[in-house]
Amino acid sequence: MKGERQMHIKEAAEQLNTTPRAIRFYEEKGLISPEKDDESDYRIFTDNDLLRLSTILALREIGIAIDTIKAILDNPDMSITDYLNVQRSALFEKWIEMKDMIQTIDDMITKTDENNDVSAKIFALSRHLKNMKSLRKSWEDKWNFDKQAAGYDQNIKMAGYRFNVHQDYDKALSKAAETTQLNPGEVCMDIGVGTGNLGAKFLNQGARVIGVDQSGEMLKVCHEKYPAIETRKGHFLALPLLDKEVDTIVSSYALHHIPDNEKLLALEEMSRVLKGEGQICLVDLMFRNDTHRGDMIRQFGEDGNSEAVDAIEDEFYADRSRLTEWFTANGFHVKTHAFNDILSMIYAKR
Repeated sequence: MKGERQMHIKEAAEQLNTTPRAIRFYEEKGLISPEKDDESDYRIFTDNDLLRLSTILALREIGIAIDTIKAILDNPDMSITDYLNVQRSALFEKWIEMKDMIQTIDDMITKTDENNDVSAKIFALSRHLKNMKSLRKSWEDKWNFDKQAAGYDQNIKMAGYRFNVHQDYDKALSKAAETTQLNPGEVCMDIGVGTGNLGAKFLNQGARVIGVDQSGEMLKVCHEKYPAIETRKGHFLALPLLDKEVDTIVSSYALHHIPDNEKLLALEEMSRVLKGEGQICLVDLMFRNDTHRGDMIRQFGEDGNSEAVDAIEDEFYADRSRLTEWFTANGFHVKTHAFNDILSMIYAKR
């Protein structure tokens, strides 16, 4: 191209602080396609080639796989930011696993100083670590939130159904925003941010809002609606933040998508990233306790409302009493508010 620099592979490697061998490897993998001199058959690298190579080298440096890099560079619908978000989420999961491993080793060392049944205790610790790894990797989006993203805001306005899970939706989100007050500059994380309907309410309070979601398409819609929300890929059991990084955590209509045995683990993960005097506000589908759950399912069945029973059994509506017990036991002051028989808010502050 006229006016564009051209250089051979050795010069290109020197400029990028890499090796000709590495450049040839990326060429073999189809990541770059430099032109060749007709007479000498030497590779000719242009400024555009160097820009592409520098991008490849930077992504490899942070651990992104070759196939993923090729998809980034070749797919016009996927931005580098999208893939960096995915990689950041993966790195945070690895980091959290490393912390778990270090803690487990520390616990094992402590147990070896005790004389009674050391082997059994060490085995129990290693089994716990293995279980945590499995839980973080086993969550499955059986509801296909990527596909729901484009029409999500329209669907939550639905009316006329015998069982409307979004009854009192707007009222609940407004109540959460009124209850959870932030000072300008404080950090608020919205877990399961979806299209940003709850997190956006805290932008008006001058907060820095970080929206976390496992659905890349939901994050895209959220970013389009509210560019001020910083979107990150992640989930309840592996939040993409460092310890004690946020002042406030909020979540709406998300916790009921993980099984009951993971909900308390999710609260522990929230506590990890929450500052010392932080606050947590959860708006979600939940029952007061197991008795209330049984009574409601029985009532729906007697009324012939199979739609309600199927919806409840398809997801994991929380036991509110278990969540509030956990918060209380971990030093939080707790308030609850019921909007209807299946929708409640839990507000917990240290």
